[in-house]
Amino acid sequence: MRHLPYFCRGQVVRGFGRGSKQLGIPTANVPEQVVDNLPADVSTGICYGWASVGSGDVHKTVVSIGWNPYYKNTKKSMETHIMHTFKEDFYGEILNVAIVGYLTPEKNFDSLESLISAIQGDMEEAKKRLELPEHLKLKEDNFFPVPKSKIMNGH
Repeated sequence: MRHLPYFCRGQVVRGFGRGSKQLGIPTANVPEQVVDNLPADVSTGICYGWASVGSGDVHKTVVSIGWNPYYKNTKKSMETHIMHTFKEDFYGEILNVAIVGYLTPEKNFDSLESLISAIQGDMEEAKKRLELPEHLKLKEDNFFPVPKSKIMNGH
């Protein structure tokens, strides 16, 4: 994937409602246009990077791009799990995502338990890789809006 890091943003829209309810791993979904505009060489599968909601803090994230074979989706999607606990939903907010690396290709699972286990393994691997200096520096990229708490004297 030559285009990494890849930066994208879009308004958070309602997805299938599976992330939180079935998997216990909430995801933020973006409109189809954002997915359709991903570079052609962005492979389907699990990526990792940084994300923020609006001008909020930047957090580690894993991103699933593809058709989610376990659920047999007919439309390609991009589902972002931000590794942070939010107090409330943020539908309608702008999601800023920097995809910095690729973990695994998309694959099917024989059970919900094996899918959840794979996601948890991907999250642990992403946390480790995001600590590498070349990835850590992207957390501070000017792509991300400056959180209001970091604006000093109105600047």
